[in-house]
Amino acid sequence: MKRDLVGYADTPPRVTWPNGARVAISLVVNYEEGSENLLQDGVGRRESWGDAMSPVPPDRRDLANESMFEYGSRVGVWRFLRIFAKYDVRSTFFACAVALERNPAVARAITAQGHDVCGHGNRWEEYYLMDRDTERRAIHEGYAGIERLTGQAPLGWYCRYGPSENTRDLVVEHGGFIYDSNAYNDDLPYYTRVGERKWLVVPYSLALNDARFWRGYYATGEDFFQAAKETFDTLYEEGETTPKMMSMGLHCRMAGVPGRANGLDRFIAYAKGHPHVWFAGRSDIAKWWLEHQKA
Repeated sequence: MKRDLVGYADTPPRVTWPNGARVAISLVVNYEEGSENLLQDGVGRRESWGDAMSPVPPDRRDLANESMFEYGSRVGVWRFLRIFAKYDVRSTFFACAVALERNPAVARAITAQGHDVCGHGNRWEEYYLMDRDTERRAIHEGYAGIERLTGQAPLGWYCRYGPSENTRDLVVEHGGFIYDSNAYNDDLPYYTRVGERKWLVVPYSLALNDARFWRGYYATGEDFFQAAKETFDTLYEEGETTPKMMSMGLHCRMAGVPGRANGLDRFIAYAKGHPHVWFAGRSDIAKWWLEHQKA
């Protein structure tokens, strides 16, 4: 995989989003709860990252940490869905098949409420540690599980942490996808080459991601709102001449708690108070780009 340090440079494409939108906003819910590393699942290690530091030895179950993840699937995801319904916005769920299997009501609600899905693995998996055949099986299993549980095929793929050197080749080889989001290098989709094929990348971003609550960067919903507002304001201004895309990363166990979710609610209201804003699923963005931006 060759690096591209140039990109669009000073000549970005003059994209025309639907209805002349300046910014396409991609709200992304990482639905992972129940698919994290668990000793009882035979993974060989337990998840150590949580809302508080863990004193539990690594070879023992950390029930407090597990309950933090459970909050996301029991409460946080439903709070997100209520907020999205309140403002009639469409989001994308980066979904793990095992997480959906353990809470099938969520899988049904995602589709029933009109949201988009993107493959996020069968469970939390480090593809960069896998050989090619193992990763191929993992992608096929994740795709099949997500499609079975939600009733819609995931059209994109996003790894939990980072891709392997084989990931993009295998996603293209699979044949069911139209894009991947395994890059953080632009504010717009772009094409790359996979063998002889032109391939679409819809880049993601960690700059506006609620994981920063657990890392100590954000303390309140106001922090999250202000970061989102400042990101939006910049892109909205730039979007007057060159439309942009904005990604906002959410986790049910992180921003799904009341005070933090308040920041999400306020931001959606703020953005919807501006004309020419498109809240879109990532598959919507990908399809639009494929149809209207050929180069």
